[in-house]
Amino acid sequence: MNTTGNFYRLEKKGHLVWVFLNRPEKRNAMGPEAWKEIIPIFAGIDADEEIRVAIIAGEGRDFSAGMDLQNMASLIPTLKNWDFSARGTVQLFKAIPPLQEAMNCVEKCTKPVICAFHGYCIGAALDLGTACDIRLASEDAKISLREAAVAIIADVGVLQRLPHIVGQGITRELAFTARFIDAQRAKEINLVNELYPDKESLLKGAEELALEIAAQAPLAVQGAKEVLNYCRGKSIADGLEYVAARSAMILPSEDLAEAMAAFMGKRPPKYKGK
Repeated sequence: MNTTGNFYRLEKKGHLVWVFLNRPEKRNAMGPEAWKEIIPIFAGIDADEEIRVAIIAGEGRDFSAGMDLQNMASLIPTLKNWDFSARGTVQLFKAIPPLQEAMNCVEKCTKPVICAFHGYCIGAALDLGTACDIRLASEDAKISLREAAVAIIADVGVLQRLPHIVGQGITRELAFTARFIDAQRAKEINLVNELYPDKESLLKGAEELALEIAAQAPLAVQGAKEVLNYCRGKSIADGLEYVAARSAMILPSEDLAEAMAAFMGKRPPKYKGK
């Protein structure tokens, strides 16, 4: 799965796959290709049984400068023709859900997804990061929920996902002020799990974490992600009922037998996802 599209470059390494935003000359600004290509990419990651973890990172000096508004007219015509009629409003309303799905497909992917922030991470870049399971950052990261500064509402997922990561108060502060926060502040508010001195160490750290995840039983890891996603916004009782049903789906399994054999044999387990 080592492929290069118009916006993304994929690099598969064993049980891992790197998904690089690959428009460094434009600071990885997300034009039409970014929103269109990501959906089949993550469908492929989901379908590939060998892949257990995905890492999203950016080529060049920045993770992403956010949505490329100047080049989005093909997906959002009202950005070009400024149609303020009722028909234009309806067309805009219909144009937004496909953009939302470009973020949803990352969250819905059954494999854990790690996001590696470095440099500028603005607007849609933060949307993408919040759709991932785990976020890491280099110390030069500068992050902004930027939409209020350009007179739009963030409408592809960050306002729905970020409160579950950093809480309502911090989300509202970031959304209302559009201010930039540095990597240290991002760590303080639990937006990112870990900081690294530079991009090189960030990517190395992301890979080490991905390998640690990939070494676990994939059915259990993927089941845990599904349960965590389902339980968000549900009652504890609903969550317990769901996890009981979900747990029953993978018991017994070949991997469970392997875990027991490895324990008895005092050796690392070798899981097959079966």
